[in-house]
Amino acid sequence: MFQVTIRTLAPPETAAALPALAEILSDCVEGGASVGFMSPHAPGDAMPYWEGVARAVSEGHTILIVAEKDGDILGTVQLGIGMMPNQPHRADLKKLLVHRRARGLGLSRLLMTAVESEAAKHGRHVLVLDTATGSPAESIYEKLGWQRVGVIPQYALMPDGSYCGSTFFYKSLATD
Repeated sequence: MFQVTIRTLAPPETAAALPALAEILSDCVEGGASVGFMSPHAPGDAMPYWEGVARAVSEGHTILIVAEKDGDILGTVQLGIGMMPNQPHRADLKKLLVHRRARGLGLSRLLMTAVESEAAKHGRHVLVLDTATGSPAESIYEKLGWQRVGVIPQYALMPDGSYCGSTFFYKSLATD
């Protein structure tokens, strides 16, 4: 049986996890995911990004969650909670990433469940995200109850330099 641990990383744990997180990001970019970076993208290229995430975690602006098996980080997701003063109820879901060797195991669902729980713990009940239009992630978010808002064509580039649209989603955790 495949045993996975989902956990939120504290600042010192985040710093220690940077090489593994860089490997996951690099793998996703090299696998064609439009997550903000261009190919070729080696793990070393990802370190400045993750160092910024580590600072945001230390400053309390970002919550970083990982999926692990036997101490090996296989996936991650972030929750941006450092919002403007008129948005204390909102958070941005960022960089749901699963290493290609661990796809199809339900890690995205586990990470999304954990990030929604963390959002609720922090009083955030309106969650927002965007993803590459036509990507497999679109169906994942829809299956998990996220509402499609719309598409902006040519919003970003794929790692190969071609244009891609971005689909925006939101989810309300409010129970009314």
